[in-house]
Amino acid sequence: MERNTNIHTPVYIAGVGIISPIGNNVAECLQSLESGNAGMGPMKYLSSFYSGEIPVAEVKMSNDELAAVAGASNKTSRTALLSMIAAREALLDADIDNIESLRTGFVSANTVGGMDKTENFFVDFLKDPQKGRLRDVVNHECGKVTEIAADALGIRSYISTISTACSSSANAIFYGARLIKHNMLDVVIAGGTDSMTKFTLNGFNTLMILDRGFCKPFDDNRQGLNLGEGAGYVVLVSQKVADSLSKRAYCQLSGYANRNDAYHQTASSPDGRGSYAAMSAALQMSGLQPYDIDYINLHGTGTNNNDLAEGTAVQRLFDPHYPKMSSTKSFTGHTLGASGGVEAVFSALAIKYGLIYPNLRLQTPMHEFPFKPETSLLKGESVNHVMSNSFGFGGNCSSLVFSKIAG
Repeated sequence: MERNTNIHTPVYIAGVGIISPIGNNVAECLQSLESGNAGMGPMKYLSSFYSGEIPVAEVKMSNDELAAVAGASNKTSRTALLSMIAAREALLDADIDNIESLRTGFVSANTVGGMDKTENFFVDFLKDPQKGRLRDVVNHECGKVTEIAADALGIRSYISTISTACSSSANAIFYGARLIKHNMLDVVIAGGTDSMTKFTLNGFNTLMILDRGFCKPFDDNRQGLNLGEGAGYVVLVSQKVADSLSKRAYCQLSGYANRNDAYHQTASSPDGRGSYAAMSAALQMSGLQPYDIDYINLHGTGTNNNDLAEGTAVQRLFDPHYPKMSSTKSFTGHTLGASGGVEAVFSALAIKYGLIYPNLRLQTPMHEFPFKPETSLLKGESVNHVMSNSFGFGGNCSSLVFSKIAG
């Protein structure tokens, strides 16, 4: 098979799909973003020792309700159910008539796999080895979540799973773009999913980076993050497929990069060198200058370390011409492996509708920086280029650049 290795081969976003704490589909999420409705609150579906103490951002549906929407068994892991729903919406939104005749792949990210089921299995099994249902552990692996969703979508050409902490689904998206650029696939549904689990909640609580209130990224008095869950996917297509569509693509994925500063297992380098390297490389690939970026969807978790590192990198790259910016995690919480996919959907919508999202609950901007995120929704903006940041544990930093299609 001939391989096209031209990095300038365009890749377009033809469809988007999402389920998150602020909405069960694209339309509901867009309405929440415009009305300022955040998704944090007391735990309803996750059973935890910290219920009533630590707020979370849950998808507002039970497993039974998710299974009904997905057309799947309610024994399926929550992670897979979220993936199936969002990925299917993205594929339907793309409305590709001849999808069966195209080389179509599914590149999906997650970090917890089917752990939501595994946790429940061991509660009974540790008390009595004769108890516990094995069906709750056979789909534990991250890759199995991807396979379940791919089977539901009927995708056979190519399936892959990415798990690089909080940058997972951003990496899935640009890996999908590379598969298209190298003429290996025509269409890729790419993004990620993660569900709430006791394991992740306890782990982040041990790191002492969970806010007992609602998170306030880039605020001088920020106290940490809120854990969230959800799934977000974009349908990436080649130029040939884009030209065949009955409707205009949302935007182009014009740049992307992944860098790793290997500073620490969980902390970002204080000087933001990993963040800076990812942003600058993505910008270079896009052929843009810093002043061309109209909006940055910040990684913005609300932790002391993360916001300081990212802000330092933003200052280094963009000073003195700062784009408008905000962290949509102030709406959704940190959806971990799904965050890059969720925020890619938000970025595509920002370009399509000319939106700059507010950074909720920001009262006192960080004193270290001369810039501050937006605190009010801006509509009717000229949003031609959006940078979306996803910076994960282990120093794994990724940035994506989305651009309006010319003409």
